[in-house]
Amino acid sequence: MRIRSNTYEKVCHQIAVDISNKVKNGNHLVLGLATGSTPIGIYKELVKMKPDFSKTTTFNLDEYVGLKETHDQSYRYFMNKHLFQYFDFEQSYFPNEQNHHEYDIMISNYGGIDVQILGIGTNGHIAFNEPNSDRHSSTRVVDLTQNTIEDNSRFFEDIKDVPTQAYTMGLSSIMEAEEIHLVAVGKHKKDILERSMNGEITPEIPASYLQQHKKLKVYYSDR
Repeated sequence: MRIRSNTYEKVCHQIAVDISNKVKNGNHLVLGLATGSTPIGIYKELVKMKPDFSKTTTFNLDEYVGLKETHDQSYRYFMNKHLFQYFDFEQSYFPNEQNHHEYDIMISNYGGIDVQILGIGTNGHIAFNEPNSDRHSSTRVVDLTQNTIEDNSRFFEDIKDVPTQAYTMGLSSIMEAEEIHLVAVGKHKKDILERSMNGEITPEIPASYLQQHKKLKVYYSDR
């Protein structure tokens, strides 16, 4: 699997250009969106480019269980801060207590995801599909591993404040996306990215399933 290496800024610009070009023809677009530090640069580039998202629907990958939308570490808050406040999307959805059982059906009813943005965890998770997630898993509530809790604790005042569960889009809907942009940033992600893309396909590294995707683009930046 080819891994494209470049500066973080160039990676983000390239992905933002791809998304912007897809909305120029006026067709309806379904975007799968990620949160965390990795995609912030992509969203900054989109804000600069100002594409017309009025016919675009978004489905976020995940959300913490137990955090209100107004909590400054909720993923709804994150998306409002970095992207949604700048555009009028047609619709924007997050998995939550009310809809997570129907989330995959909702995605399917929109024709599936056209472009999915993904990061990767240091344990190989994508979205919150932790190690040993099934390739055909659906949107569900998951228990976060201690590794993920520790990785995400940098966003909270205390590790005890990090939620231990999350709603996550399952691997089935992610793998059915028309196009996937997988981005890994930082030297601490290099090894797991290499193992995921060029190692054994195994449930122990959920990102390794992406090797089977028909239109996957993989990017790495060492910062």
